[in-house]
Amino acid sequence: MTKYEGLFILNLAGREEGVKDVIDRVSSVITEAGGKLDTVQKMDKRAFSRVTDKKLQSGFYVNFIFEGGSNIVSDLQNRFARDEEVYRALFTKAAAAPAPVAA
Repeated sequence: MTKYEGLFILNLAGREEGVKDVIDRVSSVITEAGGKLDTVQKMDKRAFSRVTDKKLQSGFYVNFIFEGGSNIVSDLQNRFARDEEVYRALFTKAAAAPAPVAA
């Protein structure tokens, strides 16, 4: 299993109270795809530095750290490509934890 980091930008224009529900739904999609969640970091709402859509000028950023098989990233990209509440989903391999230094 490989450890991944998924940065999600959620499109919740006008519905700030629904953030927890969307985070829970994204978490369940990751586990349904065979992933094992490690950490969920909610980073609040941020304005975009470059606006590509005048209707959407900010989004809620959430970082998910999870483990999964080799094909989980492509599966999740396909699932979230059709999701209207997920504006962007970026996946990278998580950095390995540094080895402890022997004294």
